[in-house]
Amino acid sequence: QVQLVESGGGSVQSGGSLRLSCVTSGDIERWGCMAWFRQAPGKEREGVAAIDSAGITRYADSVLGRFTISQVNAEKTLYLQMDSLEPEDTAIYYCAAESFVSWWGLLRPSSFGFWGLGTQVTVTS
Repeated sequence: QVQLVESGGGSVQSGGSLRLSCVTSGDIERWGCMAWFRQAPGKEREGVAAIDSAGITRYADSVLGRFTISQVNAEKTLYLQMDSLEPEDTAIYYCAAESFVSWWGLLRPSSFGFWGLGTQVTVTS
């Protein structure tokens, strides 16, 4: 059974940083693409950042230049480094994985079939 377990969320002041982690139950190389999504109260889930097996990344415009996605295969872990956090970044952050995702679908929740349970990020002003 595939498991994706997120951690690293918490509460931080505006301008601060957090690093989220997502540990997979199997080899991370099995996934063609992994991504981070977030969902704020009353809003739809949205794509934040994605990375494919070739290391190609894609970011939402709202986080470009502030967030960095990476993965360490030996640790079976996906990371999201979040800097210059803003109150608008407050949400539950989810890790997702899939065998193959087209470029156009990298930030679309419907492209991914495997999900973690999420970790809460709260940014206060």
